[in-house]
Amino acid sequence: MLPVEHPDPIRLSNLKGYEYQRRIAVDNTRAFLDGFEANNMLLYGDRGTGKSSTVKALLNEYAAEGLRMVEMPKEYLRQLPDLTGHLSKVPMKFIVFIDDLSFSDGDDSFAALKAVLEGGLASRPANVVIYATSNRRHLLRETFSAREGDEVHRADTVQEAASLSDRFGLTLTFLMPDKQRFLDIVEQLAADRGLKADRRALLDAAERWALERGARSPRYARQFIADAQARLSRGEPL
Repeated sequence: MLPVEHPDPIRLSNLKGYEYQRRIAVDNTRAFLDGFEANNMLLYGDRGTGKSSTVKALLNEYAAEGLRMVEMPKEYLRQLPDLTGHLSKVPMKFIVFIDDLSFSDGDDSFAALKAVLEGGLASRPANVVIYATSNRRHLLRETFSAREGDEVHRADTVQEAASLSDRFGLTLTFLMPDKQRFLDIVEQLAADRGLKADRRALLDAAERWALERGARSPRYARQFIADAQARLSRGEPL
Protein backbone atom coordinates (compact mmCIF):
# COMPACT_ATOMS: atom_id res chain seq x y z
CA MET A 1 0.00 0.00 0.00
CA LEU A 2 1.15 3.52 -0.81
CA PRO A 3 0.07 6.72 0.98
CA VAL A 4 -1.84 9.41 -0.90
CA GLU A 5 0.43 12.45 -0.79
CA HIS A 6 -2.18 15.00 -1.86
CA PRO A 7 -5.69 13.79 -1.00
CA ASP A 8 -8.72 15.53 -2.45
CA PRO A 9 -9.85 18.09 0.20
CA ILE A 10 -13.52 17.97 -0.86
CA ARG A 11 -16.00 18.35 2.02
CA LEU A 12 -19.65 17.39 2.22
CA SER A 13 -20.56 21.07 2.42
CA ASN A 14 -18.94 21.59 -1.00
CA LEU A 15 -21.31 19.09 -2.64
CA LYS A 16 -24.67 20.31 -3.88
CA GLY A 17 -27.81 18.32 -4.58
CA TYR A 18 -28.49 14.66 -3.82
CA GLU A 19 -29.20 15.50 -0.18
CA TYR A 20 -31.20 12.30 0.41
CA GLN A 21 -28.40 10.07 -0.91
CA ARG A 22 -25.73 11.84 1.11
CA ARG A 23 -27.78 11.70 4.28
CA ILE A 24 -28.00 7.91 3.96
CA ALA A 25 -24.25 7.70 3.26
CA VAL A 26 -23.52 9.85 6.30
CA ASP A 27 -25.87 7.86 8.55
CA ASN A 28 -24.29 4.56 7.48
CA THR A 29 -20.77 5.88 8.02
CA ARG A 30 -21.75 7.40 11.35
CA ALA A 31 -23.15 4.04 12.49
CA PHE A 32 -19.94 2.34 11.38
CA LEU A 33 -17.82 4.73 13.43
CA ASP A 34 -20.10 4.35 16.45
CA GLY A 35 -19.54 0.60 16.50
CA PHE A 36 -22.82 -0.53 15.00
CA GLU A 37 -23.16 -2.93 12.10
CA ALA A 38 -22.92 -0.92 8.87
CA ASN A 39 -23.74 -1.80 5.29
CA ASN A 40 -21.44 -2.03 2.33
CA MET A 41 -22.53 0.63 -0.12
CA LEU A 42 -22.81 0.92 -3.91
CA LEU A 43 -23.11 4.44 -5.32
CA TYR A 44 -24.57 4.03 -8.78
CA GLY A 45 -25.41 6.56 -11.48
CA ASP A 46 -24.35 8.94 -14.21
CA ARG A 47 -20.85 10.30 -14.59
CA GLY A 48 -20.09 13.61 -12.91
CA THR A 49 -22.87 13.42 -10.35
CA GLY A 50 -20.61 13.27 -7.29
CA LYS A 51 -20.46 9.59 -6.41
CA SER A 52 -16.70 9.45 -5.87
CA SER A 53 -16.67 12.93 -4.33
CA THR A 54 -19.23 11.79 -1.77
CA VAL A 55 -17.01 8.92 -0.63
CA LYS A 56 -13.91 11.13 -0.43
CA ALA A 57 -15.85 13.81 1.45
CA LEU A 58 -16.90 11.22 4.04
CA LEU A 59 -13.24 10.50 4.71
CA ASN A 60 -12.45 14.19 5.16
CA GLU A 61 -15.48 14.62 7.42
CA TYR A 62 -14.59 11.81 9.79
CA ALA A 63 -10.81 11.35 9.56
CA ALA A 64 -10.40 13.03 12.94
CA GLU A 65 -12.57 10.30 14.45
CA GLY A 66 -10.28 7.55 13.22
CA LEU A 67 -11.78 6.84 9.81
CA ARG A 68 -9.28 5.79 7.16
CA MET A 69 -9.63 4.78 3.53
CA VAL A 70 -7.84 2.33 1.26
CA GLU A 71 -8.51 2.71 -2.45
CA MET A 72 -8.37 -0.58 -4.31
CA PRO A 73 -8.12 -0.57 -8.13
CA LYS A 74 -10.32 -3.16 -9.79
CA GLU A 75 -7.32 -5.05 -11.19
CA TYR A 76 -6.26 -5.90 -7.62
CA LEU A 77 -9.62 -7.22 -6.46
CA ARG A 78 -8.29 -10.75 -6.12
CA GLN A 79 -6.20 -9.44 -3.23
CA LEU A 80 -9.23 -8.04 -1.40
CA PRO A 81 -9.57 -10.92 1.11
CA ASP A 82 -5.89 -10.55 2.01
CA LEU A 83 -6.31 -6.79 2.40
CA THR A 84 -9.33 -7.03 4.69
CA GLY A 85 -7.54 -9.67 6.74
CA HIS A 86 -4.61 -7.30 7.22
CA LEU A 87 -6.87 -4.35 8.08
CA SER A 88 -8.73 -6.43 10.67
CA LYS A 89 -5.59 -6.34 12.81
CA VAL A 90 -5.34 -2.54 12.78
CA PRO A 91 -7.31 -0.73 15.54
CA MET A 92 -8.97 1.77 13.22
CA LYS A 93 -12.05 1.92 10.99
CA PHE A 94 -11.49 1.48 7.24
CA ILE A 95 -13.47 2.15 4.10
CA VAL A 96 -12.18 0.08 1.20
CA PHE A 97 -12.99 2.31 -1.79
CA ILE A 98 -13.46 0.76 -5.25
CA ASP A 99 -14.04 3.46 -7.86
CA ASP A 100 -15.77 2.94 -11.23
CA LEU A 101 -16.49 -0.72 -10.64
CA SER A 102 -17.68 -2.88 -13.53
CA PHE A 103 -16.98 -6.29 -14.99
CA SER A 104 -16.84 -7.53 -18.55
CA ASP A 105 -18.30 -10.84 -19.66
CA GLY A 106 -15.96 -13.64 -18.67
CA ASP A 107 -14.27 -11.59 -15.93
CA ASP A 108 -14.21 -13.68 -12.77
CA SER A 109 -12.39 -11.19 -10.55
CA PHE A 110 -15.69 -10.33 -8.88
CA ALA A 111 -15.51 -13.65 -7.02
CA ALA A 112 -13.13 -12.16 -4.46
CA LEU A 113 -15.36 -9.12 -3.95
CA LYS A 114 -18.45 -11.30 -3.68
CA ALA A 115 -16.81 -13.45 -1.02
CA VAL A 116 -15.88 -10.45 1.11
CA LEU A 117 -19.25 -8.74 0.71
CA GLU A 118 -21.21 -11.79 1.81
CA GLY A 119 -21.15 -15.50 1.27
CA GLY A 120 -17.54 -16.44 1.84
CA LEU A 121 -16.33 -18.71 4.60
CA ALA A 122 -14.59 -15.80 6.35
CA SER A 123 -16.81 -12.88 7.38
CA ARG A 124 -15.99 -9.25 6.67
CA PRO A 125 -14.04 -7.70 9.57
CA ALA A 126 -16.12 -5.45 11.80
CA ASN A 127 -13.73 -2.54 11.23
CA VAL A 128 -14.03 -2.63 7.42
CA VAL A 129 -16.79 -1.56 5.03
CA ILE A 130 -16.68 -1.51 1.25
CA TYR A 131 -17.90 1.54 -0.67
CA ALA A 132 -17.93 1.25 -4.46
CA THR A 133 -19.02 3.52 -7.29
CA SER A 134 -20.27 2.37 -10.67
CA ASN A 135 -22.08 3.61 -13.75
CA ARG A 136 -23.84 0.25 -14.03
CA ARG A 137 -26.53 -0.92 -11.63
CA HIS A 138 -25.64 -4.59 -12.11
CA LEU A 139 -21.92 -3.97 -12.64
CA LEU A 140 -21.77 -5.94 -15.91
CA ARG A 141 -20.16 -4.27 -18.93
CA GLU A 142 -21.56 -6.18 -21.88
CA THR A 143 -19.46 -6.57 -25.03
CA PHE A 144 -20.53 -7.29 -28.59
CA SER A 145 -18.99 -10.75 -28.40
CA ALA A 146 -20.93 -11.44 -25.22
CA ARG A 147 -24.22 -10.58 -26.93
CA GLU A 148 -23.46 -13.10 -29.66
CA GLY A 149 -22.12 -15.78 -27.31
CA ASP A 150 -23.71 -18.78 -25.70
CA GLU A 151 -27.00 -17.67 -24.10
CA VAL A 152 -26.74 -20.04 -21.15
CA HIS A 153 -23.22 -18.84 -20.33
CA ARG A 154 -24.26 -15.22 -20.75
CA ALA A 155 -27.32 -15.68 -18.53
CA ASP A 156 -25.11 -17.21 -15.84
CA THR A 157 -22.70 -14.26 -16.07
CA VAL A 158 -25.50 -11.69 -15.86
CA GLN A 159 -27.02 -13.51 -12.89
CA GLU A 160 -23.63 -13.63 -11.17
CA ALA A 161 -23.08 -9.89 -11.66
CA ALA A 162 -26.61 -9.11 -10.49
CA SER A 163 -26.13 -11.22 -7.38
CA LEU A 164 -22.95 -9.28 -6.64
CA SER A 165 -24.68 -5.89 -6.77
CA ASP A 166 -27.43 -7.28 -4.53
CA ARG A 167 -24.84 -8.03 -1.84
CA PHE A 168 -24.29 -4.33 -1.20
CA GLY A 169 -26.64 -3.52 1.66
CA LEU A 170 -27.18 0.01 0.35
CA THR A 171 -27.46 1.18 -3.24
CA LEU A 172 -27.62 4.95 -3.70
CA THR A 173 -28.64 6.26 -7.11
CA PHE A 174 -27.17 9.47 -8.55
CA LEU A 175 -28.97 10.49 -11.75
CA MET A 176 -28.20 13.51 -13.93
CA PRO A 177 -30.13 16.56 -12.69
CA ASP A 178 -32.74 18.26 -14.83
CA LYS A 179 -32.24 21.82 -16.05
CA GLN A 180 -33.72 23.53 -12.98
CA ARG A 181 -31.78 21.38 -10.52
CA PHE A 182 -28.58 22.00 -12.49
CA LEU A 183 -29.11 25.76 -12.33
CA ASP A 184 -29.89 25.52 -8.61
CA ILE A 185 -26.52 23.81 -8.12
CA VAL A 186 -24.82 26.55 -10.15
CA GLU A 187 -26.40 29.23 -7.93
CA GLN A 188 -25.36 27.46 -4.74
CA LEU A 189 -21.77 27.08 -5.93
CA ALA A 190 -21.68 30.73 -7.02
CA ALA A 191 -22.91 31.79 -3.57
CA ASP A 192 -20.24 29.68 -1.88
CA ARG A 193 -17.55 31.48 -3.88
CA GLY A 194 -19.11 34.90 -3.45
CA LEU A 195 -19.41 35.50 -7.19
CA LYS A 196 -20.71 38.95 -8.04
CA ALA A 197 -22.57 38.46 -11.29
CA ASP A 198 -25.97 39.23 -12.77
CA ARG A 199 -28.12 36.21 -11.94
CA ARG A 200 -29.72 35.93 -15.38
CA ALA A 201 -26.39 36.26 -17.16
CA LEU A 202 -24.85 33.65 -14.87
CA LEU A 203 -27.62 31.11 -15.44
CA ASP A 204 -27.73 31.68 -19.19
CA ALA A 205 -23.97 31.17 -19.39
CA ALA A 206 -24.24 28.02 -17.27
CA GLU A 207 -26.88 26.58 -19.57
CA ARG A 208 -24.74 27.31 -22.63
CA TRP A 209 -21.80 25.60 -20.90
CA ALA A 210 -23.91 22.49 -20.27
CA LEU A 211 -25.35 22.39 -23.79
CA GLU A 212 -21.89 22.67 -25.33
CA ARG A 213 -20.84 19.60 -23.32
CA GLY A 214 -23.98 17.62 -23.93
CA ALA A 215 -24.97 17.12 -20.30
CA ARG A 216 -25.93 18.85 -17.08
CA SER A 217 -24.02 17.51 -14.10
CA PRO A 218 -22.62 18.82 -10.82
CA ARG A 219 -19.13 18.31 -12.26
CA TYR A 220 -19.91 20.59 -15.20
CA ALA A 221 -21.49 23.08 -12.78
CA ARG A 222 -18.26 23.21 -10.75
CA GLN A 223 -16.17 23.58 -13.90
CA PHE A 224 -18.41 26.39 -15.12
CA ILE A 225 -18.19 28.25 -11.81
CA ALA A 226 -14.39 27.99 -11.81
CA ASP A 227 -14.32 29.40 -15.35
CA ALA A 228 -16.84 32.12 -14.48
CA GLN A 229 -14.84 33.21 -11.44
CA ALA A 230 -11.71 33.55 -13.55
CA ARG A 231 -13.55 35.53 -16.23
CA LEU A 232 -15.15 37.88 -13.73
CA SER A 233 -11.81 38.50 -12.02
CA ARG A 234 -10.44 39.64 -15.39
CA GLY A 235 -13.46 41.83 -16.07
CA GLU A 236 -14.59 39.63 -18.96
CA PRO A 237 -18.24 38.89 -19.79
CA LEU A 238 -19.69 35.50 -19.03
